[in-house]
Amino acid sequence: MWSYSKKLEYPVKIANPNPALAKVIVSQLGGPHGELGASMRYLSQRYSMPYDEVKAILTDIGTEELAHLEMVSAILHQLTRNMSIDEIKKAGYDTYFVDHTAGVYPQFASGTPFSAETFASTGDVIADLNEDLAAEQKARLSYDNLLRLIDDNDVRDPIKFLREREIVHYQRFGEGLRKVLDHLDSKNFYAFNPAFDKK
Repeated sequence: MWSYSKKLEYPVKIANPNPALAKVIVSQLGGPHGELGASMRYLSQRYSMPYDEVKAILTDIGTEELAHLEMVSAILHQLTRNMSIDEIKKAGYDTYFVDHTAGVYPQFASGTPFSAETFASTGDVIADLNEDLAAEQKARLSYDNLLRLIDDNDVRDPIKFLREREIVHYQRFGEGLRKVLDHLDSKNFYAFNPAFDKK
């Protein structure tokens, strides 16, 4: 189904570790609007999508979100490499360190672990695509907020790339929703949920 190129979608080369930044960026790994939830959302929703062209959009974007998961993980790893205990304490990274050392672990910036409760897969094509449009805007906002907090250009550069991709995904989901609406009769409930038993 996929061919995997063993390199990041966009390079991550951070010269200066900074665990304080890792504390907030971790939310884009496993937070409420992060890349793990996005990839699982789209790759789950594709199975109930009755239109091949829109299923392809879900597959393409879901796969790309896995690549973004790699990028965020690389950012986190590079921000937390070779830390001293003093740096860990000074950055307030000690609570994370106790549970995960410098391992990459999906959680919210607040410390709540990743949960599948952060995304939906309803089986209703209209509901799911609207969920996806909203998810991409929330992810874009999260990246905007991170850019407000980050001064290091080595970190800002891949974050800006990821933010741009959220905008592209939003546009592609908009195209997908228009394709679905072109297929559907707005007066027919069953058309909105093709898996529903019509008997």
